[in-house]
Amino acid sequence: MGSNLLRLNGFLVALFITINLIFISSLSHSSEDKKFPSTSSKPAHAIALHGTPKYPSDFKHLDYVNPNAPKGGTLKQHVIGTFDSLNPFIVKGNSAEGLNYLGTGIYYESLMQNGNDEPFTMYGIIAKNISVANDKSWVRFELREEAKWHDGKPITADDVIWTFKTLTEKGTPLYRAYWHDVETIEADGDKSVIFKFAVRGNAELPLIIGQMPILPKHYWTKEGRDFSNTTMDIPLGSGAYKISKVVAGRTIEYERNPNWWGKDLPFFKGMNNFDKIVYDYYRDTNVAHEAFLSHDYDVKFETTAKIWKEGYNIADDKKALLTKEEIENSRPVGMQAFIYNIRRPLFKDKIVRQALAYGFDFEWSNKQFAYGDYVRTDSYFENSDLASRGLPSADELEILEPLRGRIPEEVFTAQYKPPTTDGSGNNRKNLRLGIKLLEQAGYKQIGKDGIRFKTIEDGSIQRLSFEILHFMPVYERWVLPFVKNLKRMGVEAKFRIVDSAQFQRRIESFDYDMLIGGFGQSDSPGNEQRDFWGSSKADIKGSRNLIGIKDPVIDQLIEGIIQAKSREDLVTRTRAMDRVLLWNHYVIPMWHYPKWRIAYWNNIQRPEKLSSISPMITQTWWSRQATDTTNQMQK
Repeated sequence: MGSNLLRLNGFLVALFITINLIFISSLSHSSEDKKFPSTSSKPAHAIALHGTPKYPSDFKHLDYVNPNAPKGGTLKQHVIGTFDSLNPFIVKGNSAEGLNYLGTGIYYESLMQNGNDEPFTMYGIIAKNISVANDKSWVRFELREEAKWHDGKPITADDVIWTFKTLTEKGTPLYRAYWHDVETIEADGDKSVIFKFAVRGNAELPLIIGQMPILPKHYWTKEGRDFSNTTMDIPLGSGAYKISKVVAGRTIEYERNPNWWGKDLPFFKGMNNFDKIVYDYYRDTNVAHEAFLSHDYDVKFETTAKIWKEGYNIADDKKALLTKEEIENSRPVGMQAFIYNIRRPLFKDKIVRQALAYGFDFEWSNKQFAYGDYVRTDSYFENSDLASRGLPSADELEILEPLRGRIPEEVFTAQYKPPTTDGSGNNRKNLRLGIKLLEQAGYKQIGKDGIRFKTIEDGSIQRLSFEILHFMPVYERWVLPFVKNLKRMGVEAKFRIVDSAQFQRRIESFDYDMLIGGFGQSDSPGNEQRDFWGSSKADIKGSRNLIGIKDPVIDQLIEGIIQAKSREDLVTRTRAMDRVLLWNHYVIPMWHYPKWRIAYWNNIQRPEKLSSISPMITQTWWSRQATDTTNQMQK
């Protein structure tokens, strides 16, 4: 279930955002040395944060594609929810699927794109090459002459400058957090642009700027258009596909542009194979699943273990047409959890947050609802080498010891593990531990309704009562036993289901007590961590600091991650911050599954080798109909 949690919420597409960053290892002097005080690398086709890019400048194609994949056919996919905007870059509205949020869509292209079979690489797309100052004080992108908008106009440095200023001033708060350290941006001719930084040594910054989806200035500055508002007008793009049909809230269709300027780039060899890509929207997961079994769409990521085991019973004559695969991956899954909003007075107390976790009997629920398939999550960087394990290493202690007294003492003495049970359903021991903590927090009195309360400083009564918010009823079977256990502890919790649009609005305005949500992570955490946990983002509506954290220590740890000098240093600093986040009990961890469950009908085919980061269905799979047509033509 975790993979779809926040996909409808701007940052979810985000939540699951891939931030794979790189730094060029070959350094030498260039003509830019005369213009800037620090020397720079030679212009290069790609950049690696640690080490060198996997693919050289003369590479023919990526390893996780079929370079001979035929073109043609249609890919039909589904989305749960609705949409009311074709502008994915702002907080307002629910944007349609397939549009870029951070350089990952099919409609706009970005300066660079990540290679999905190496953790920290970016390859030039709109940017023909990239040059970086040795001290990371500036970065220069040279744009491709052939890069054009769908209307045929060239993409210029002016578009890049306008995009950066617009996204950081009017876009979602992610952009301001992500590119916080950019000081100035200027054109160096029509096809070259230079970003200068307010800091030195932020090796990640040149790469995450490369992720910027570039927008057409001449389109958005036309009279009557306002970038800060939602729109259903079809915007001007630069990607491999054009929007061919829109039915608000129900369907969006994309049509491959055979004259696309980037079709011959080696990076895209074997990609963008479908002539048409269709996203149909469903408001109910059960209806959507039945539609898949009727082959109303072609492929489904299954996120529910029970449905995967029991819900694919189809007629015998169809079974041979449907493939179900479980595919191992090494994608960091981040943290899916019950998320506390510590802006609420009730949840400001860490002891209360710790206590409520004893009411969630994961082991029993996992057996009852998921065949025991799920794995309990115990890290914000789960399924990666960034996750903290055991006690802090010597290198971690060098970071953590100076913070002693300002961080939970458990960071130094124990490995974090969420409360566990034997799975029998008899979790009295855990409930007693939870009650003991609640009493320690002052909730010793119990009202006539069975709910604990205490008198706070202003003389008012604070009851242990709150609401759990989400938009998918499928979670009810997991949440209701949790609610029942909490009631036995003297805690009133109500599970409220709202529609996806209301869910998004309430998240953007931090109008919730607790929600079911997630924090997606990449294999290279960095500047985006400010948006997750940074104090400066806690009060900015639309930011991804869902918890409301304002902690100078965590701010300091974030900056350490951003300034990491090597992969080893990055891992050490991330593990240290992971421990501090976990022992503050900001969430009640839920679960993850370290495989993709993918079901698909036989009218589409996939490459033999998939990226371990993403199966890239839209980009790298192809139509069997197109294969049959190609084979027939060859005969």
